[in-house]
Amino acid sequence: MPSSNFEKSTLFDVFMSTKASVVRMVSRIVPPKEIEDIVQETYVRICQLENHESILQPKSFVLKTARNLALDHIKKAETRLADYIEDESDYSSATTTDVDELFEQAASNEEFAHFCESVRQLPQQCRRVFVLKKVYGYSQKEIAKELQISESTVEKHIADGLKRCTLYMLQQQTNGSTHKDQQIQDTRGMRK
Repeated sequence: MPSSNFEKSTLFDVFMSTKASVVRMVSRIVPPKEIEDIVQETYVRICQLENHESILQPKSFVLKTARNLALDHIKKAETRLADYIEDESDYSSATTTDVDELFEQAASNEEFAHFCESVRQLPQQCRRVFVLKKVYGYSQKEIAKELQISESTVEKHIADGLKRCTLYMLQQQTNGSTHKDQQIQDTRGMRK
C-alpha cells in the first residue's frame, strides 16, 4: 500500500499537469476574475482529501472537482442576485399598502426565473459579456480587457443581450397573459 505522502504527491502532479485544462474549463463557467480563485479552491480540496486510494481516475476527479466548484460559484451569484431583487421588492411593497404581497413575490420570482432563462439562451460570448456587466458590475473597459476583445464588441454584446432578453421576457409575458385569459374563460364556462 502506497504511503500518504506518495498519494498526495501523485495528486499534486496530476493537478499540475491538468492545471491548464482546469483553467480553460473553469473559464467557460465563471467570470475571468473568479477563475484563479476556483483553481486554487480546487487545489485546496484535493490537498484536504483523506482517502486517496479510492480515486481511480485522478485527472477526471480534478476536472470534476473544479467544475463543481465553478457551478457552485455561479449558483451563489444567482442567489445573491435573487436576494437583491427580493430586497428591492420588499422595499417597494412596504411603500404600497394595497399590494397583495404573496402575488407580488410569486410574480417577481417568476420574472426572475424568466430573466435567468433568457440569459442562459444567449450565445456564449454574449452571455459572458452580459453577465459580467449586469451581474458582476464590470465596466465595458474591464470586460474588454478580461476577454481580450474591443470595447465596441463589448458594447454590441451588451446591446444584443439586452435586446434578446427583453424579447424573451416580452414573449413570456405574452404567453402568460394568454394562459391567464384562457383560465378566466375556462372558469366562466364552468359557472354557466
